[in-house]
Amino acid sequence: MPKGLKRALSALLIALFLYSLIGFLILPGIALRIANQQLAQYATVPASLQRLQLNPFSLELNLWGLRIGEAGQEHLAFERLYANLQSDSLWSGALHLAAVELQGARTAVLFDKDGTLNLTQLFRLPETTEEKQPSSGDPFPLRIDTIVLQENALRFQDLRPSEPVEFAYDALDLKLHNLSTLPEDNAEMTLTASGPNGAKIDWQGQVSLTPITSSGSLKISDGRLSTFWPYVRDAVPLVLKEGLVDLSSDYRLDLSKGTELQLSKVAIQLAPFAIDDPDGKPLARLQRLEVTDTSLDLAKQQVVVGQVRSQGLEAWAAREADGQLDWQKLFAGKPQPASEAAPEAQTETKPWQVLLQDVQLRDYKAHLADRVPKENVALEVGPLNLDLKDFDSLGDKPFNLKLDTGLGKQGKLQAAGDVQLTPTTARLKVITQDIDLRLAQAYLNPFIRLELRSGLLGSDLDVQLKSTEPLALSVTGSAKVDQLHTLDTLRERDFLRWKQVRVNGLDYRHGDSLAIERIELDQPYARFVINENLTTNVSDLIVPQPAAAGSAQQDTGKPLAIRIGGVTVNDGSANFADFSLTPSFATAIQQMNGRIGTLDNQKPQAASVDIKGKVDRYAPMSIKGQLTPFDPLNSLDIATSFKNVELTTITPYSGKFAGYRIRKGRLNLDLHYRIEKGQLNAENKVLVENLQLGERVDSPDAVDLPIRLAVALLKDTQGNIALELPVQGDLNNPQFSVMPIVWQTLRNLVLRAAQAPFKFIAGLVGGSDVDLSTVPFSPGSAELEGDARQALDTLAKALQERPNLRLEVEGQSAQASDGPLLAEQRLQREFRESWYKVLQRRGDKVPASPDELAVDEDEQAALLEGIYRTRLKQQPPSEWSELNAAQRTQNMRQAVLDSWAQSKLLLRQLAQQRAATIKDYLVEQGGLYDERVYLIDVNLAEPEANGRVLTALHLDSQ
Repeated sequence: MPKGLKRALSALLIALFLYSLIGFLILPGIALRIANQQLAQYATVPASLQRLQLNPFSLELNLWGLRIGEAGQEHLAFERLYANLQSDSLWSGALHLAAVELQGARTAVLFDKDGTLNLTQLFRLPETTEEKQPSSGDPFPLRIDTIVLQENALRFQDLRPSEPVEFAYDALDLKLHNLSTLPEDNAEMTLTASGPNGAKIDWQGQVSLTPITSSGSLKISDGRLSTFWPYVRDAVPLVLKEGLVDLSSDYRLDLSKGTELQLSKVAIQLAPFAIDDPDGKPLARLQRLEVTDTSLDLAKQQVVVGQVRSQGLEAWAAREADGQLDWQKLFAGKPQPASEAAPEAQTETKPWQVLLQDVQLRDYKAHLADRVPKENVALEVGPLNLDLKDFDSLGDKPFNLKLDTGLGKQGKLQAAGDVQLTPTTARLKVITQDIDLRLAQAYLNPFIRLELRSGLLGSDLDVQLKSTEPLALSVTGSAKVDQLHTLDTLRERDFLRWKQVRVNGLDYRHGDSLAIERIELDQPYARFVINENLTTNVSDLIVPQPAAAGSAQQDTGKPLAIRIGGVTVNDGSANFADFSLTPSFATAIQQMNGRIGTLDNQKPQAASVDIKGKVDRYAPMSIKGQLTPFDPLNSLDIATSFKNVELTTITPYSGKFAGYRIRKGRLNLDLHYRIEKGQLNAENKVLVENLQLGERVDSPDAVDLPIRLAVALLKDTQGNIALELPVQGDLNNPQFSVMPIVWQTLRNLVLRAAQAPFKFIAGLVGGSDVDLSTVPFSPGSAELEGDARQALDTLAKALQERPNLRLEVEGQSAQASDGPLLAEQRLQREFRESWYKVLQRRGDKVPASPDELAVDEDEQAALLEGIYRTRLKQQPPSEWSELNAAQRTQNMRQAVLDSWAQSKLLLRQLAQQRAATIKDYLVEQGGLYDERVYLIDVNLAEPEANGRVLTALHLDSQ
């Protein structure tokens, strides 16, 4: 071998030896020492690198055991870092690493209470005085074939919230293929992370560093909201009870021309979820919420939600006494300091657009409360089902809505149609069923002393809203109110009720017109009372309202056009009482049936009226004709007829104005009133049959006329009095009054009759000597017994054979025998009515009448004290408090019974019932015409030796 070649080989071997010595031994040692020196100099916490290894031939670098931080509490650490540099880095113009591997890395991200991040405090970096050179803008050329992070861990802690936020991932793996800073190079990435706090993360996709872009898919499973809830709770005081979320999405991120982010195939699942307020009161409970087929475009500021499915939300909300919602108070933002206040003028930004394509909410429930009224109002809403389709948050397109929910215990509400937000329009089909009107009670109490005992609202409506400014609203369809029952709370008596009211053909145009094709009333009832001071029960019910300060009547503009095609009354009734008279007067009208024709305030056309009924069950009445209800002085033609009205019912009026009670008689009235352009032409025809006056009544209002003589003279040969009282005048004249003219005409007629007695003598008729019998009744009873029925059957046969005879029934009662039993019956009725009210207020199901209830002795004892106070108007004597419960109850019971046993009103009512029972039996069982049986004024009598009470029967000829 030539000497030169030997020298070259020797030099090469020596160089190779030195290269290996430096690369394998010297350089790693020096680098490790320098690294630890630098860590010691600049690190603020203990820091060290355990070992460094370099392969100079394969250009592989291994670092072991990096620790930054106290032992066991390292902020940054890893077990091994491996990198493999490729030799083509020398001529390719880019740093080329074949592989980078990181094993056992541990990172702690910690925020102090003052917001300091631990990672920014690990090193004391020297201040540089050199001027920073301008960057060329191109990133350092780098290519890494593979990056692998295995068995890594991450711990996060934030002490800034009121409750620390802390979570950890102890299994975090990352794989990157072909990562490069060169233009248009993409890297394939896979990231998985899991930890003891749940929220497993799976991330796959592509990443490009020049420009920065990424696309792929992200999935988060079993995410516990409690981990991050302190951030929410510091902003809104809501307590999370449970919450678990799953999230998945495809994404695309591009930062080359701004920030462009697109999410697609987004799926979110929240189940379950529950929150409370700070006091532990439940606010919301959700079984499940699923959002799928959703996308987001950050550049377009658009979110498209393909499908929302939610089930089992239960929420609680209340309006507090100050008028604010409890939720509103919870979400009210904390006041900002002046330095942090938002600027007055802000740049207008493009609004986000949210599209909801298909939303289905099922089995929702809401517990609503209103504490503003004096009595709290509670409303249960649900189960609620809601469907939304094609909703656009910009509001310029209509969306479809469908709602089906319950209201209260039995009410239902359905709404379906299209709604648009901008401009606000809607076209909805609204159906309600059995909406409990008692919910309005608390809102009525400040204005009227009326209790809604029951009432159910139903409707079938088409609602169309065309605009809100001005309001253009129309409602068409039908509505009804079933089982309305109102109570006069001052007198504890029924005020207004009906079985059903139906409003058909409803057509309402806001501010323009109200048209109703037909109103039908089934079994309506009303009570009207004149008080002793001449006020009425209606005026008593109105609660006076304070006048508003500075209130001024404003122009109401165009009056609402009202048209009602017709009003039908089926089986109506009414009660009338006048307590200004002595004795008090009361009567009833039953079986009212009829119809009122078209009512229109825009046309002068008169409406037809045709109503029939009966006064006190047997006396027929009718109202027939035409009227213009919105302008009655323009045109009216009404004929009213009352037939066979028992005059004993108007005894209080005869006592006050004539000075005599009426013992017997029937009244027939034919009143015909005609008005044409304010001119009255009235015909009043009065026919009194078999009038007999009773005892005299001292009355300061009685007229000074020979009443008994006038009655005797005015009777014709049939025993009747026929009067015609015409009235004419100008109703536009304020001095004109109808009733004084009628009274003066009647007074003049009576005076003429008294002054010419011989003209009437020929019309007198005689009587008949027919023996009268009596009908016995058991004490406290108005029921006919066997011997009484047998006697009435015999009497009916005799009257059938004698058709010219009339029967008078004089109801009688006796305090000695009837009083105690009436008192016991009245007490039992009070028990049933009081218990009926208690069941109604509790919302329990009750029968149609209190008479169908059976009250246990325990409930009777509880109700007795209230009855005692109401009846006797006093508290139980104080000495009774020392008695045992049974004796005290017995004393109160006996005191109430003794009070009612002396009631003349109860005795009078029993006598009237006995007389009515006899008449009903003779009419319905005996086959007599009701015109042949008269009920005369009742009387008090003494009982027989066996305790039975006799009711007297009198006969009279026609």
